[in-house]
Amino acid sequence: MLAYEKLDVYRCATEFLAAAAQILSALPKGNASLGDQLRRAALSIPLNIAESSGKPTTADRKRFAGIARGSAMECGAILDACRILELADDEQIEQGKQLLVRIVSMLSRMSR
Repeated sequence: MLAYEKLDVYRCATEFLAAAAQILSALPKGNASLGDQLRRAALSIPLNIAESSGKPTTADRKRFAGIARGSAMECGAILDACRILELADDEQIEQGKQLLVRIVSMLSRMSR
């Protein structure tokens, strides 16, 4: 097992990635740009967490945790847009937002 796979924040991030995929699969046609943005931002979270764990200095680890945190915040805003535009199921959005709250909280501590 790689070091990042042991992190709760990484497990939550991959869980969110799966939740985002469900939301993406249900997006109505004509929303490709919003879907692409969610896909990229959701994938960025676990990728940057993994990269953070492989960095040799504390400053580098904090920087990549901060980038992952920014991507998580972006996902939250995208989910808000999906809710406002009535593009996704409210329950799926709420589950995604709950995961993001946990992820952002953990990443905030990691990036200090």
